[in-house]
Amino acid sequence: MHKVCLKEGGFPPCSLTEPSPQKEECHMTRSPLERLADYACANESRLVQNASMNPELYNLYGVKRGLRDRQGQGVLAGLTGISEIESSKVVDGESVPCEGRLWYRGYDIIDLVNGVMSGGRLGFEEVAYLLLFGELPSREQLKEFCAVMGDCRTLPTNFVRDVIMKAPSRDMMNTLSRSVLTLASYDDRVDDISIPNVLRQCLMLIAVFPMLAVYGYHSYNHYERDESFYIHRPEGNLSTAANLLRMLRPDKGYTDLEAHVLDLALILHMEHGGGNNSTFTTHVVTSSGSDTYSVMAAALASLKGPKHGGANIKVVEMMEDLKRNVEDETDEAQVEEYLLKLLRKEAFDKKGLIYGMGHAVYSLSDPRATVFKGFVEKLAKEKEKQKEFALYSMVERLAPDIISRERRIYKGVSANVDFYSGITYSMLGIPRELFTPIFAIARIVGWSAHRMEELINMDKIIRPAYLNVQERREYQPLQER
Repeated sequence: MHKVCLKEGGFPPCSLTEPSPQKEECHMTRSPLERLADYACANESRLVQNASMNPELYNLYGVKRGLRDRQGQGVLAGLTGISEIESSKVVDGESVPCEGRLWYRGYDIIDLVNGVMSGGRLGFEEVAYLLLFGELPSREQLKEFCAVMGDCRTLPTNFVRDVIMKAPSRDMMNTLSRSVLTLASYDDRVDDISIPNVLRQCLMLIAVFPMLAVYGYHSYNHYERDESFYIHRPEGNLSTAANLLRMLRPDKGYTDLEAHVLDLALILHMEHGGGNNSTFTTHVVTSSGSDTYSVMAAALASLKGPKHGGANIKVVEMMEDLKRNVEDETDEAQVEEYLLKLLRKEAFDKKGLIYGMGHAVYSLSDPRATVFKGFVEKLAKEKEKQKEFALYSMVERLAPDIISRERRIYKGVSANVDFYSGITYSMLGIPRELFTPIFAIARIVGWSAHRMEELINMDKIIRPAYLNVQERREYQPLQER
């Protein structure tokens, strides 16, 4: 148990000393929030003791923790036509790991990326259309869709002043959630879950997410860090990636390569199957009949968790720690020694993890990381960051072998897309507070597609079973306890 320092006006930390008669007077002068914190700390052990279960019970009753078996195979909870992930193949009746592949609406993600890049265009809107409507747009359909999205890049009158600029927070995901929920109060048809209305709501949120995130950051940067405050309006004829860079930077400037690399990052983070935590949350909350704003706020709450959307920040922090503790970053032996310390819980956050390595589904490779790496290398050359990129490449090469030697693993380990996304955002000058919101700016497209798929195909609330393992007890009257 650790004390936590909080800024003035926040929730107080726990007092780790037990109350005594001598301190009774001091205790009574503490604020209600301080007394609440004391009560929570004093009762932690009781709560943990009565909530803990023997891990062997999960095996005994065949419960798959995390809804995934020991081989990483997820429990089948539904059907989808939006995306498909392949990490293994059945050979001679047995599942064998294979190079990872990802399809959006039946199209290989690598083919989609190559098609966009070969045409020299930014592809966020084109791929968003595909995921939402199930087919690639014609030139005219894409033009119309981009025009609609451009028209949607506006917020209610005084929304920035009255909502975003009030109570700025370092936690941009909470700021984003608050803004999304507040937008519901401006919608006269907030509870209408007909498909045309939900589509309208989803398109509007996809369009304004970059504004909500960037303006939220600027507010925090000004009020909490005393930096300059500026609001740049998005341009209707620019893509999501270009507008994001334009709104974020003081001079509104960006290079073509910067826009293309960010656009690619958004495409690769846009969708990843119905079973990922935030998308499954989207299905669960949608199945209850809730409104679009509440559904997206719930998905944001899921994504902000460090086990889901915050992993790329941990990668950057880990690599910074590596550079502080390794004398020669080009010496493989020194880097390998540091990686071993990570796994042995002797370095960085002592969690025993090499962040950015491994994935819940993929084994031999993450196709998103594979296609992303080449463009990150180009950006590193433009930014004169080749040395840093070389260090990342070395860690990517060394880590899988080190992990396989140190750990008993049931499948292969490879770099995931988070491994390179953090360094990419850093090279683009994007602050860390916006790393996870950028994930959300992309993933809301997938959430929207899955929300509508759930509404169209299902009319039943998702309600899985939990097996109670608590013994039954006789009630005791209060005076006898």
